[in-house]
Amino acid sequence: MQQDLFTKCVKFTTAREVMAAGVYPYFHKSQSEQGPETIVEGKKRVVICSNNYLGLASHPKVKEASIDAIKKFGTSPTGSRFLNGTFELHEIAEKKFARFVGKESAILFTTGHHSNLGAISTLVGKGDVVITDKLDHASIIDGCRLALGEMVRFRHNDMGDLERQLSRHKDKGKLIVVDGVFSMEGDIANLPKIVELARTYGARIMVDDAHSVGVLGENGRGTGEHFGLEAAVDVVMATASKSFASIGGFIASREEVIHYIKHFARSLIFTASLPPAQVAAIIASIDLIEKEPERRKKLWENTHKMKEGFEDLGFDTGTSNSPIIPITVGEDMKAFQMWRMLFDEGVFASPVITPAVPEGHAIIRTSFMATHTDEHLEFVLDSFEKVGKQLGIIPGGSIRRKKETQKRWKFTFSRERMTAATKRWIKNLWWFNR
Repeated sequence: MQQDLFTKCVKFTTAREVMAAGVYPYFHKSQSEQGPETIVEGKKRVVICSNNYLGLASHPKVKEASIDAIKKFGTSPTGSRFLNGTFELHEIAEKKFARFVGKESAILFTTGHHSNLGAISTLVGKGDVVITDKLDHASIIDGCRLALGEMVRFRHNDMGDLERQLSRHKDKGKLIVVDGVFSMEGDIANLPKIVELARTYGARIMVDDAHSVGVLGENGRGTGEHFGLEAAVDVVMATASKSFASIGGFIASREEVIHYIKHFARSLIFTASLPPAQVAAIIASIDLIEKEPERRKKLWENTHKMKEGFEDLGFDTGTSNSPIIPITVGEDMKAFQMWRMLFDEGVFASPVITPAVPEGHAIIRTSFMATHTDEHLEFVLDSFEKVGKQLGIIPGGSIRRKKETQKRWKFTFSRERMTAATKRWIKNLWWFNR
């Protein structure tokens, strides 16, 4: 019997069931600039799910730089970096980033995802092995899958398990790839021990500093600077969609390594290059990071306040030691329910469920910005206290509230409202699959 390719599409009704249940947390559209506040579906909400750590996405100088770039270079390069899509702005950004992170050279990809795909799949060839933390970002895993070499994984931040994997592949070319700051857990890679093991076993090190650049280190240069090990990191990757207030991704390393990647990375050669406005925003953002260190200082003040505030309320924040602070909820369905209750209170957060986290350890992922005010943060803590007590996640008692006029959110939810197919879909959300 002939099978219609679209049959699976017709049968996929589970997302609609989640929507009908009132707890679908994805693709909610913002209707204004996304700073510490934004308008989502007609209501102003405090944003605690953004990676705009330094608040530069709405900085006047960044906006002005983008507008000026459009006036001079137009809206699109209309081709790949390899052919007609390299403007002088791209090379200015690359030189500025390479200098910023202390490397000889850098190459700018169109997205951070493309950066990891291109660098890893190009550097790891037949007979090589790439060794990754089990909680590395999905783009790292995708890059490993495209590589012709072997991929092996070690338990999260478990240096004994990393050494076991290194010892099993003594005679191969080896690349260790780790997140600097892990995007869900908010903890930092044990770079000192990774460097020690890499030297012992002759491995190279690549650090994905997507959530580290602009955040860690005395000058915001990332994980290497944070530990005083910048020279020991062979390859640095960083996205521009976080502290750099744009989109795109950098790979920085020795000149000959970047030269090789430029000529073999398929995700660079076969896609259009980053538009001038986005490149100009990156250049302006790097300048501001260097000129306004007080932004990073404020970010860490806010981070410490929220970490302490959540823990004082009784929430489990795991091993986080960065502006990413996960709030342990428990069951997947309860995370969806908590997200919805917070959303209706006026807090825009993100639920994270299995398999991105272990079964029974679903979280509400929060992340904070330099531009959050004390009023924003107090409002968030009040909302979490209210909802956490209603759901029994933290001890009950009196509920702190600053605005008695806020509408009390009432919602009941049960697993029975979900079909088995819906539960399976939730557990296999592709964007959480590591």
